[in-house]
Amino acid sequence: MSVEQEDPVVVLDGAQSWDLLSGSELGRLAVSVGDQPEIFPINYLAHDGRVLFRTAQGSKLVSLTINRHVALETDGYTADEAWSVIVKGTARSLEREIDIEAAKKLPLHSWIPTIKYVFVEITPEQITGRRFTRGPEPWR
Repeated sequence: MSVEQEDPVVVLDGAQSWDLLSGSELGRLAVSVGDQPEIFPINYLAHDGRVLFRTAQGSKLVSLTINRHVALETDGYTADEAWSVIVKGTARSLEREIDIEAAKKLPLHSWIPTIKYVFVEITPEQITGRRFTRGPEPWR
């Protein structure tokens, strides 16, 4: 790579990472239960400094009650670039009626025809992102 070429990997700041996160709706939720990793695809909404998703009773919800520390990864690409954002934080089910009613008013809808009554909120503790310039591998 010549000196005048830009680095093909750019580390994004928190605001840039949040903008990409909030512009996307599909991600992968990573949890750990009994020292075993699990990854679940979810659709989510990044709103007011938090991430919300809906779920039903089952393994995803059970995992969150055992270990609230989670990571959410989302990414995207165009012909010229790709990006990836990772949020690390703590998750909790919304239990207060006022919180649930407020969440119901947000544009967060299941992508699949299943009933998901439980709202889960992720409070970010760390957000990181990278943008990648796409192109052929450079030859020496």
